[in-house]
Amino acid sequence: MYLNMISLVLMMLFSLISVAFLTLLERKILGYLQIRKGPMKVGFMGLFQPFSDAVKLFTKELIFPSKVNLCPYMFSPLSMLIISLIVWLVFPYWYVVLSWKYSLMFMFVILSMSVYSIMISGWSSNSIYSMLGCVRAIAQSISYEVSFFLLFLCLMFSISSLSIIDFTYFQYKIWFIVILFPVFIMLFVSFLAELNRTPFDFSEGESELVSGFNIEFGSFSFAFIFLGEYLSILFSSLILILLFMGSISFNIDFYLKFMFMSFFIIVVRGTLPRYRYDKLMNLCWKTYLGCILMLIIFYLSLFYL
Repeated sequence: MYLNMISLVLMMLFSLISVAFLTLLERKILGYLQIRKGPMKVGFMGLFQPFSDAVKLFTKELIFPSKVNLCPYMFSPLSMLIISLIVWLVFPYWYVVLSWKYSLMFMFVILSMSVYSIMISGWSSNSIYSMLGCVRAIAQSISYEVSFFLLFLCLMFSISSLSIIDFTYFQYKIWFIVILFPVFIMLFVSFLAELNRTPFDFSEGESELVSGFNIEFGSFSFAFIFLGEYLSILFSSLILILLFMGSISFNIDFYLKFMFMSFFIIVVRGTLPRYRYDKLMNLCWKTYLGCILMLIIFYLSLFYL
């Protein structure tokens, strides 16, 4: 019991530290993609820049807009961070048993709750820009959750289990990215849409919506939203590796795969323009949904054979 608690606390602590260095990696990669250096001043090659930003954010004055609904306004950023931390409970340890039989279902329950944080933060600010960004983000997340769940259903049929650690037992000989490549591509795009990342960052359309649902947030409340968003990016990279790229042996191979997936999500941000909103909805409801239903029939037939 105590070992479980210590493992949980350490995992949450180090995942928050890894968010700091993920932001540094993103700023460096985007800098080199735009032919500039990125952060260079604080520490060696800008290594301590994330900690400098954290100190700046947490020491800034918290300003409340005049018509804000105070309790939900203060609660929503914290709830976003807590949800992003709780979802890491499904991480399958080898020796400390925290991965249970229905860990995939638990992951879905927690991920679907993240919509409520966006909704509360957009509504409680009492600003038309926040509300517009919140409505667009919610419509996008709810639309992609349908195809998201059906894609995982294809994977569940492939291994006949709801446990994440069972995926590692089936990939000793061949990775699922080879035999389930269409599912991997669709799941990767669905994760980008769920995370509101480029090219699907419609809640943060700078030209028309300024900064989406979080426009009225500053100081540590903005830092919580920021941490929650980047924790979700790390978690999505982890899930894609566990489901499609082999076992969870904690060697250099695992961390290279983890870094490559996070790197790929950042490179997508630096290279692709923003998608059109109606095309995103068409992609979900008219393309992905039909493809996934066909794939479910195909994998189900293979399972019964």
